[in-house]
Amino acid sequence: MISPDLFPELLPQGLLPNVPSPLPELSGAALEWPRLREAVAGRAFSPLGRAWVLALEPSASLAWIDRQQQRTGEMRDLLASGGSFEFRGLFDATALLDQARIEGAALEATEIRDLLVVVERVAAWRSLFLPGAPSFASTLAKGEIAALSAPLLDHDFAPLLRLLRGKIEPDGSLNDDASTTLRGIRRAMERQHRAIEESLRRSLRSLAEGGSTQDELITIRGERFVIPVKAEFKRRVPGVIHGSSSSGQTVFVEPFETIEQNNELVRLLDEEQAEIHRILVAMTRALGENAAAIYLGTCILAEVESHVARARFAGDLNCTRPTFTEELSLIAARHPLLELRMRAEAREAGSEAVSPVPLTIVLPPGTRQLIVSGPNTGGKTVSLKTLGLLSLMAQAGIPVPADEATLPLFTAVYADIGDAQSIERNLSSFSAHVVNLDRISREATASSLVLLDELGSATDPEEGAALAVAVAAHFLAAGAWCCITTHLTSLKVYAANHAGVLNAAVGFDQETLTPTYELRLGVPGASAGLNIAARLGLSPAIIAEARAQMTTQTADIGAFLDQLHEQLTAAIGERESMRQREQELSREKARVEVEGRVEQKARTKELEVKLHSLLEDFAYQLRETAKAVDDKALSQKIARDSAMRIARLKREFSEQFNSTVVAHNTGADRNDPAAQPHLPKGIKVGDLVRLKSLGRQARVDRVIDPRTFEVSIGPMKMRAAIDDIAGVESVKVVTPLEAARRRGNVTVSTAQDPDSMSSEINVIGRTADEAHDEVERFIDRAFLAGLPRVRIVHGTGMGVLRRTLREYLRGHPHVTTVTEPPQNEGGQGATVVELRQ
Repeated sequence: MISPDLFPELLPQGLLPNVPSPLPELSGAALEWPRLREAVAGRAFSPLGRAWVLALEPSASLAWIDRQQQRTGEMRDLLASGGSFEFRGLFDATALLDQARIEGAALEATEIRDLLVVVERVAAWRSLFLPGAPSFASTLAKGEIAALSAPLLDHDFAPLLRLLRGKIEPDGSLNDDASTTLRGIRRAMERQHRAIEESLRRSLRSLAEGGSTQDELITIRGERFVIPVKAEFKRRVPGVIHGSSSSGQTVFVEPFETIEQNNELVRLLDEEQAEIHRILVAMTRALGENAAAIYLGTCILAEVESHVARARFAGDLNCTRPTFTEELSLIAARHPLLELRMRAEAREAGSEAVSPVPLTIVLPPGTRQLIVSGPNTGGKTVSLKTLGLLSLMAQAGIPVPADEATLPLFTAVYADIGDAQSIERNLSSFSAHVVNLDRISREATASSLVLLDELGSATDPEEGAALAVAVAAHFLAAGAWCCITTHLTSLKVYAANHAGVLNAAVGFDQETLTPTYELRLGVPGASAGLNIAARLGLSPAIIAEARAQMTTQTADIGAFLDQLHEQLTAAIGERESMRQREQELSREKARVEVEGRVEQKARTKELEVKLHSLLEDFAYQLRETAKAVDDKALSQKIARDSAMRIARLKREFSEQFNSTVVAHNTGADRNDPAAQPHLPKGIKVGDLVRLKSLGRQARVDRVIDPRTFEVSIGPMKMRAAIDDIAGVESVKVVTPLEAARRRGNVTVSTAQDPDSMSSEINVIGRTADEAHDEVERFIDRAFLAGLPRVRIVHGTGMGVLRRTLREYLRGHPHVTTVTEPPQNEGGQGATVVELRQ
């Protein structure tokens, strides 16, 4: 572990989980908790993530459990959205980080390379929570994973990465780009190599003619370049001998003429090593300065990867997040290790994977004890282990393999399962069970889960039965959550006669005499020992004698239980048949409804087309009538009024048509709110509404009646019918007119009558600013008056006023188009403006 004095600020955070309120007893070995953790850890990619999962323990802290489950759920959503993250390369770097903090220390290049991978992983994870992160990271923007990773945002790893990246080769050597000095040294070394080789080759060529050299090659001895010379000719080559071959026939000579060159090369090698050491020291120092941040990031990523492993496990086994209440309910639960084993066996056999039969346990309110009975090999112990293991998983922050899971928050889990014989302590199976039961009975509380397998077995049946009932009664009085498997009839009777206790039976097929592995709540199970023995081939005479030895009461109870289970099987078959018939009826009903909707939609479309055609014909007739009027001004007024009225008629007809269609579909009266989908609902004082007639936003000041409201647009107040309200808006949009009014540039006191307001304004002779203000007020009044278009006369002149006003009008929110009229209507000296309706 990292030294506390080096990283005091990081003590709460660790490379392994710091589980609050761990369970003092969880019977991990009996419930195979270590194997479950191994299965989850196998889905992690780094040693850190695997170690985090393997150190995970169940907790009694609900806050911690909720955080763990939430974080796993968030990572599960991330994986489902296609997101991924690379965790390979993470390792426990605490020793290296400790060493990096030492002044003047130099880590090995391979060690720095490994730490660089860790820094890159931490920096990449941090980048997921910065602006511009990949789209898949949006699922992590808020939540528990973001809270876990938030401390990393205080550390910027970019400078460190720039210093370390691209300088260390995969083999651990520094490349030439590690520094300009190193690059210069290595280039000088290359030049020196070439010079030495050229010199030595000249010597080789001169010596080869006389047969003095052994081979025409250059080799190295003690970091110095030499040439091989036959031993008998060594005195013919002036130079320094640096050894001989193993046979002694060849000596390696450094000619005098290359000694100085080799000396220069050795000097360059020393400079290279000094520069490499300097670079490694600088890199180590930078890592040491960021050691706390690197360690913090490593701790965070260790937990994050544990959640990724848990998320993969949950996805593979279709797990669900458990909830914690004072109830116990498992719907379609499966034992995870059993399911994984069955899948592995199916893969080895090349067959289709199968899952274990789901287990459902629902204890009614006030019930805390479950007595499970039934034949051997029927699944009683598996049911017991499934309940225990899923409880541990839930409280360790791991989703559980079930459709639904509601569990109490246990403070301890006690299990007495299997053969407890102890040779070392000289205890028989029964004695070992009793010793374990004594300990559990003393320690278990109302918040404990107690799991007892084959209670009362391994001793005299009558004494064992009496002991089993007494033990069960003790845990019932203590209020502990308890699940007991048994073959004893006395325990079945005890469950039927005591409040807070529920019988359950594992399924058994009486015809095939094979278990079904289903758990039936509310009824006890028959052991069927004689039936199973007969099926396995035991002598019929022995079976008959055994049946004769059974007491009448025992036989009657067995027969009753057999009959009860036959009736349950028949009822289940009948229920399944009814469910299938209901599904068939639902499918047929859905088919008829779909066909009816298709036909109705076609008819509605046909009526809609006809209505539209009639309205268009009516509008055309109105336009033609207006054109026939000789008075041009009157003709324009008629055209304008008719256009507005046609628009209003279209809206009203459309709303009435929609109301009729909805009323027909729902069977509602046309005045019923359900038949008026176009009318807004729930309008109250202070709401912002949009008026159809003005196309403006208004505030509701008073509700006069359910269909009439008093609204205000700035200082202007008016009444608005519900038919005129397009919808309620939650956010007030400030229009340019309102913004101008707030600045004091425009004052609107009342709406204008469209018949009395002029549709033209003349600003000839005004400056650009004066004309801008007058036109702005004029456009607002015209819009409030409902004019469809206006004309602005600005003259030709130098064209400055024309360009300024048209540019302003093109960006005005009330304006749809800005055009230049024909020459006979003003041409460049005027501008025609179409207003929004």
